[in-house]
Amino acid sequence: MSENKKNHQGSLRIPKPILITAKILEVTSPKMAAKFAMKLFTAPIKFKLPKREIEMDNLSRQEMVHIPVLDKTINVYHYGESQKKVLLVHGWSGRGTQLHSIADKLLKNGYSTTSFDAPAHGKSPGKSSDMTEFIAAILELEKKYGPFEYAIGHSLGAMSVLNSIKRGLNVKKAVLIGSGDIIKDIMDDFANKLGMNNATGNLMIRLFEKKFGQTINSYSAYIAAQDVSVPVLMFHDEDDADVPVSAAHHIHKHLANSELVITQGLGHRKILGDSKVIKKIIQFLES
Repeated sequence: MSENKKNHQGSLRIPKPILITAKILEVTSPKMAAKFAMKLFTAPIKFKLPKREIEMDNLSRQEMVHIPVLDKTINVYHYGESQKKVLLVHGWSGRGTQLHSIADKLLKNGYSTTSFDAPAHGKSPGKSSDMTEFIAAILELEKKYGPFEYAIGHSLGAMSVLNSIKRGLNVKKAVLIGSGDIIKDIMDDFANKLGMNNATGNLMIRLFEKKFGQTINSYSAYIAAQDVSVPVLMFHDEDDADVPVSAAHHIHKHLANSELVITQGLGHRKILGDSKVIKKIIQFLES
């Protein structure tokens, strides 16, 4: 894992003023620095809708849906009309249209898709979110629009799919693309990018655990994987600059029934539109 981390320079670029603020806070008040880091860690970036996603955005039936356990509202996309329904879950700072290439192929094969902008993502209101909110949204959408035959998740969305299955999401199969794994590793990596020392990073983790009343490790993908028995197809690229490929191997090891496909040259996001990857997904779902 450590060797992979050395070669794994994430695509996250933190603006210099934020780095300076983090260092000043760390010197003056480690607790304030940890709170500052926690706020940044839970604040997704909203990007302008790319041209390639406009068609799905235009053709989807969209509605704002209230998630009672969060008291938050999310934007939901219904794409296509079929009783064979597939749930799509985007990653951090993504949108409900991000898996549009996969959704288009599913439509051509007789499926409809349901996807959503997680809290504080895309068209959903708010300024902060975290994986527990992704999971809550998934489980509420299953109540409202399920059952879903399959679930497909990317990055944090893949972690959320695994955790949702562990917590009762009932699907026949799941597809994970570029999934993260150990929460502590992800948070340590973030604190490191902020230029903070290990003590501040550990303090940030303790603040999270106090907020949620449980260890952050309980949401790690490899932990959730141990309670997942449905067939799972995993994809991860060797050149993923956001999540090391070692994460995929580790999750794969803890799943009862999984296949891992390692790609090359696609990175963390281009993999979502790769024709070979999408063809393999359809074959897996229909086999």
